[in-house]
Amino acid sequence: MTRPEQTTSRKLDHLRICSEEEIEAGDSGFSDVRIVHSALPECTMDQIDCSCRFLGHSLSSPLFIAAMTGGHPDTTEVNRRLARAAEHFGCAIGVGSQRAALERPDLIESFAVVREEAPTAFIAANIGAVQLREHGVAWAEEAVSMIGADAIAIHLNFLQEAIQPEGDRDAAGCLSAIEELCSEVSFPVIIKETGSGISRETARLLWNAGVHAIDIGGHGGTSWARIEGIRAEESDGTLQQRLGEDFIDWGIPTVVSLIEVRETGGPVIATGGVRSGVDIAKALALGADMAGMALPLLAPAMESDDALASAIDHIHRQLKAAMFLSGAATIRDMRSVRTYITGETRTMIQKYD
Repeated sequence: MTRPEQTTSRKLDHLRICSEEEIEAGDSGFSDVRIVHSALPECTMDQIDCSCRFLGHSLSSPLFIAAMTGGHPDTTEVNRRLARAAEHFGCAIGVGSQRAALERPDLIESFAVVREEAPTAFIAANIGAVQLREHGVAWAEEAVSMIGADAIAIHLNFLQEAIQPEGDRDAAGCLSAIEELCSEVSFPVIIKETGSGISRETARLLWNAGVHAIDIGGHGGTSWARIEGIRAEESDGTLQQRLGEDFIDWGIPTVVSLIEVRETGGPVIATGGVRSGVDIAKALALGADMAGMALPLLAPAMESDDALASAIDHIHRQLKAAMFLSGAATIRDMRSVRTYITGETRTMIQKYD
C-alpha cells in the first residue's frame, strides 16, 4: 500500500473506531468546575444572546464544530451534514486533516462539500505541523483554497504519531515552519492540539511565532492513544498496542490547559471533553472565546440531518439555561461569571500558581 493509500485508509479506520468503540479517556476537569449560581439573574432566558466574534467573523454561537473527518469517499456525507448544521446554526466548523486530499486530488470532494453546504460559515482548513514543515507554505495555501477556508488549523498530534505504526516521529523544525507560515500568509493561523493539551510555555512560543488563535485540545475527551492502540491491535501490532495503553492518561486536562493558555494571550478555543452546553458555559467563564466539540456530534452526524440538528439544538438550550442561571445575557457577560474549582483540577492549578 502506498503512503497516500495508507493515509486515506487510516481516515476511514479512525471514523469507524470512533463510532464503534469506547475511545474516551481521562478527566477533562469540567466536573471540577461549578459556575456560581445567580439567584437574581436580571435577564430574560428567551432573549439570551449567544452570538460572538472570532478572528473578525460574526457567529451566532460559540460552539465550534471541531475537526472530525474527510479524506475518504465514505466520509463525504458526514462532512455534508456537519457543514449544513454549521450553516443553519451559525457555528464555526473545522475539517479533518486534509493531507489525504493534498496527496490524492480525487479525494478533494470529501472536503470541498463543506464550503458547498456552508457558504457563509467560518471554516478552518487543517494540516499537520509535520506536513507543514515538509511541504511548506504552499500546502497550507492549497488546503485553504481547496475549501475556501477562512483560516487554517495546524494540528499538533505527536502523541498520536508516537503510537501510530506509520507515525511521523520527527518534530524538529515545526515551530520554525509555523513562524514562517504566520509571516507569509494573509489568513489567520490557528494551532490545534488533538487531545494532550497545550501548556503556558508552549502557548508563549506560539504567540511569539505569530499565531492568531490556539485550540488547546486538552486531555479528557477522545483519546488518540486509545484509538491508535485499537488500530494496532486490529493489525496485530502488539508493541504499538501496548504503547497506546501506556499513554492513555498522558496530557494536560482541558480545564488546566485552558487556565494556563488564557493567561498568555488569545483568542483561545477550548476542546477536549466538552460534552454539553453547560461545559461550553464553563469554558467561557474560564476565559475561552469558543468551545469545540466533535465526538458528541459524530453519531448524530452519521445518522441524519435531523438527528444532528436535534443534538446541536439541545446543546444550545443547555448553554442558554446555564447563561441565564449565571446572570449572563451575552457571551461577553460570561467572562465576568465567577466559578468554583475543586478536586484534582484545583490541585493542579495551585501547583501551577
